[in-house]
Amino acid sequence: MGKPTGFLEFGRQTPQSRPVPVRLRDWKEVYEPFAQADLQEQASRCMDCGIPFCNNGCPLGNIIPDWNDLVYKDRWREAIERLHATNNFPEFTGRLCPAPCEGACVLGINQDPVTIKLVEVSIIDHAWEQGWVTPIRPSITTDKSVAVIGSGPAGLAAAQQLTRA
Repeated sequence: MGKPTGFLEFGRQTPQSRPVPVRLRDWKEVYEPFAQADLQEQASRCMDCGIPFCNNGCPLGNIIPDWNDLVYKDRWREAIERLHATNNFPEFTGRLCPAPCEGACVLGINQDPVTIKLVEVSIIDHAWEQGWVTPIRPSITTDKSVAVIGSGPAGLAAAQQLTRA
């Protein structure tokens, strides 16, 4: 567990939205970049509950307290490995997901919940910037083909898992 008193010391912070007139002129992110030190503070707010309901709130079953702890400890490489263990494509699922994990966060009973979605997106963005996201080639290939119906996140994840199997 990272900082046992993080949730007592730091309030919830989220990045500022870029002005709409500016956003209309480009395809960049909606939110301003968030400083790494502030992000680590936000990750330290995770209480690492005895029963982390955020895991059950996440449709993918992400192991959220683990990667919050790793971000707090500045161990980003391990954080992306932990995130990729349960999430094939955090670069877009992290942005599209309505974050039911935050609604399930135990801290949300008395305070604002941990900024789980922000931490998740920041992990994958940092991994891309560092060049840690690389294709994983299958150990063996066969001449067999499988059709996957659908090109959404579930279809893409199924195709990736079948390729690795």
